[in-house]
Amino acid sequence: MTLEQLEGDPYAMLATLREREPVSWVPVLDGWLVTRRDLCIAVMRDAATFTVDDPRFSTGQVVGPSMLSLDGDTHRRHRDPFARAFLGPDARARFTERVDAEARRLVASLTPLGTAEIRHDLAGPLAVAVVADALELVDAEPRDVLGWYAEIVAAVDRVSVGGEIGPAAREAVEVLGDRVQRTVDGGQGVLASATATLSPREIASNAAVMLFGGIETSEGMTTTLFWHLLSSAAQLEAVRADRTLIANAVEESLRLEPAASRVDRYATADVDLAGGRIRRGDLVVVSLTAANRDPAAFPDPDTFDVTRANARSHLTFAQGPHACVGVHLARLEAGSALGAALAAWPDLRMAPGATPPAGLIFRKPRSLPVRWG
Repeated sequence: MTLEQLEGDPYAMLATLREREPVSWVPVLDGWLVTRRDLCIAVMRDAATFTVDDPRFSTGQVVGPSMLSLDGDTHRRHRDPFARAFLGPDARARFTERVDAEARRLVASLTPLGTAEIRHDLAGPLAVAVVADALELVDAEPRDVLGWYAEIVAAVDRVSVGGEIGPAAREAVEVLGDRVQRTVDGGQGVLASATATLSPREIASNAAVMLFGGIETSEGMTTTLFWHLLSSAAQLEAVRADRTLIANAVEESLRLEPAASRVDRYATADVDLAGGRIRRGDLVVVSLTAANRDPAAFPDPDTFDVTRANARSHLTFAQGPHACVGVHLARLEAGSALGAALAAWPDLRMAPGATPPAGLIFRKPRSLPVRWG
């Protein structure tokens, strides 16, 4: 197994592992790869045995301790303010109109052109606008937010392969911390409410994590949704004919190609998992890509089917204590972008130069030009 295989077209290889050796030591990852759905769930739900709280966790090195890199009571202290804001029963109602309006605005601005690049012109700008609005950051223009995010992501990538954080990323984290403090001083929103349990530095670290997840994965899942539909005339026509299928099309796209292909954990003790003799301190990589194509849960798993009855049973948003707190926002963004595009862009089709989803960790089409009219 090579990194190039994992980055490009890993599905057949992952299927072989899932069938023959669902917990495998993979030298190129320097860790264990878990590929069967039930085992992936078991690892993600057992934070006592498989933790994120390890100094090797690259995001923690860049932005500091946060809900992404802590476990136990400390993790709950960091996560709870954001979970209340974004997972509460009123979250969907609070954000739906705002996300829909921004998606329609972006689509309307592109409509006269007759062409667009979905990732950079629609999915990315929508993700940036939504996360900045959700955090209610003051004195933060979307382009500034995108710049901070880009530096943080680049630093995480460098650190994950043994590189340095770098001065630009350190400055981005510092400037973000300043904007977070100004927002907190305003006394409103999720960041201000977090002061009840978190220090200013801790709030800034979690805000950075929200930027990281809210932009990178949301941009990816929206772009990949368009890729899947525009790659299948029959599926696109089905959604055109019945717009109520948009929500399930979002779930099926998430299942078939998760925006984050894996989640990493570190063993806290020696443990035997489906024959894999994992040792304390070993890296354990949960393959969401493999789990979401497990035929034990999803018949004909490699097929994109917008009518799949159990599409929502995917593991793309993870499970256990580290399940994504931005699920409502992410689903709203992808569905709103697609609905607005189908309403405004007749005969929407893929243009030359489109690339399929790819990426070692974060998977998405690097380019998805489209045309209409």
